[in-house]
Amino acid sequence: MAVTTAPAHEAHHEEVSPARRLYLNRLGLWLFIISESFLFGGILVSRFYLWGSTRPHLDQALGMSVTIILLISSFFANRAEVAIKYDDHKTFFRSILMTIGLGLLFLVGVVGMEWRTSPVTPMMNGEFNVYGAILFFMTGMHAFHVLTGVIILAIIARLGKKGHFSSRNFWGVEAAVVYWHFVDVVWVFFYPALYLIGTAVGPAH
Repeated sequence: MAVTTAPAHEAHHEEVSPARRLYLNRLGLWLFIISESFLFGGILVSRFYLWGSTRPHLDQALGMSVTIILLISSFFANRAEVAIKYDDHKTFFRSILMTIGLGLLFLVGVVGMEWRTSPVTPMMNGEFNVYGAILFFMTGMHAFHVLTGVIILAIIARLGKKGHFSSRNFWGVEAAVVYWHFVDVVWVFFYPALYLIGTAVGPAH
């Protein structure tokens, strides 16, 4: 009876090593971050092109408050990442929950308060208003990414509660935290562009 053998030149499946897989994961994440940077960079350019050296009257206290909230959230996100790398699950879980809570508080401040009390809106007196359009577009796009980050962190928290992450398996936490830091860095540029740079014009807050 003839025995059929596979061709000698047949390609064999090679299993990717954990180190190689982690490298590829990180590369993919940073390529995504770079592509998002172009998006936010274009939005920032549109602000300076359309507003020039002016800006609307906005609530300075609110702008500063939400900025501080977001920066503090990054501290807790980093704390969560460090904790899981040392198998400190209690600190990890608490820090993730703090990050989520501060992220939601930021959204309340920007979408719930700034949008409701802003002196400018995209449409004013039946006409398009460039100040309101840029303000709502910049804050809205950023808020969408914050909300996305909150959802991702909530998933990470749920998986962490089930013991999915450890000092030997922390990529999901690392990816979520890097994304959160990126969103925070974007706001570091958006905040002065919206609240600080330029001469305030138009109706006061």
